[in-house]
Amino acid sequence: MKKQFIVALAIMVTAFSFAQKKELKSAEKAIKDSNYAEAKSLLTQVEPMLSSMNEDLKAQYYLLNAKALYANGSANNDDVAKALKSLGLVQGDLEVENQELRNTMLQSFVKKGNDAYESNDFSLSSKNFENAYRVSPQDTLYLYYAAATATGVQEYDRALVLYEELEELNYTGIETEYIAVNKETGVIEVFQSKNIRDISVKGGDFVKPSKRHTESKKAEIVKNMALIYTNKGDNEQALIAMTKAREANPDDLNLLISQANLYYKLGDTEKFKELLTIATERDPNNAELQFNLGVMSQDSGDIESAKKYYDRAIVLDPTDVNSKINMASMILNQEKALIQEMNGLGSSSADNKRYDELKLQRSEIYKSVIPYLEGVLVTDPANIEAATTLMNIYSATGDDKYKAMKATVESLGGN
Repeated sequence: MKKQFIVALAIMVTAFSFAQKKELKSAEKAIKDSNYAEAKSLLTQVEPMLSSMNEDLKAQYYLLNAKALYANGSANNDDVAKALKSLGLVQGDLEVENQELRNTMLQSFVKKGNDAYESNDFSLSSKNFENAYRVSPQDTLYLYYAAATATGVQEYDRALVLYEELEELNYTGIETEYIAVNKETGVIEVFQSKNIRDISVKGGDFVKPSKRHTESKKAEIVKNMALIYTNKGDNEQALIAMTKAREANPDDLNLLISQANLYYKLGDTEKFKELLTIATERDPNNAELQFNLGVMSQDSGDIESAKKYYDRAIVLDPTDVNSKINMASMILNQEKALIQEMNGLGSSSADNKRYDELKLQRSEIYKSVIPYLEGVLVTDPANIEAATTLMNIYSATGDDKYKAMKATVESLGGN
């Protein structure tokens, strides 16, 4: 009786194994016929049998499941993630097929990522580059691309996760570039590989072969993380991230400026001024830094310092519209006190004399603003606010340019 039971059990196991193989065979045929929905349905029926499968059948199931889910590149992101998870479970003799599918997926995701980027669909580009990294985790550059493009379309939560992953990997993005000097142009050119560079040098068109390393992307990554934290209102994490970036790159001027701007956003104007002063000492010919110092001084009520910084910024960059507008606005703001005093005067001879003095001061204020507003219109001729203000000043000072400026304002759609 016992012998009969063992024989019956063996027959049942054999039949069960045969059914598994049959279902897998059917799923494989459906995939070859591009009938991925049918293949997924068949594999769903096989899934409860996994615990009883031998390792070879399990590997076959996971590979077929990945192919069905991937659907030759037409899968959505959720199915792609499931396909990659299934691929990760393929072991044994099917490792070659596993790698072949991974290579196919990688090429497809990279192409889709590049195509989407060229079409300015940065969200889709980011998702494809992330998928490329998930297929080939050693290619960390794709993870960086995914994070950077997600940041570009303000998908901050997702970008932050990707940046944090890059930081955990200690990603630097430093690459070796093989270069040589073009004999005809004298320009340094970068080659795709050392071998191509060497062949070009041997051909006689290039000289002075060498190599160089690209800059680390670590500072950029931490800076972007800090800015995202700031955007999310997590100021503590933002400061931690920026401090780490500065410690790792103490000589990076852009990081120093970013940290200063972060303190400014957080309302710590003293720290902002301290860091910005350090930055201007390192780069005294940076117009943007001078402008930022002007803004900070203006906000704190230090008008004389603000004028000095704005004027310096304009000298360094004559096209700096922002410094000119801020300077004009700040000077015109001094008119308010004069008008208030003028309105409070009586009709005595002393008051009339004081009124004339204030009126003269007001006229001088107008005249001192004119060069800045005219400078704005040289760089930005369509700036209707600057044109309107200038028209009113010309009118108040009796300047002959009034009529011409009035015509300009009307051409820009003003009254």
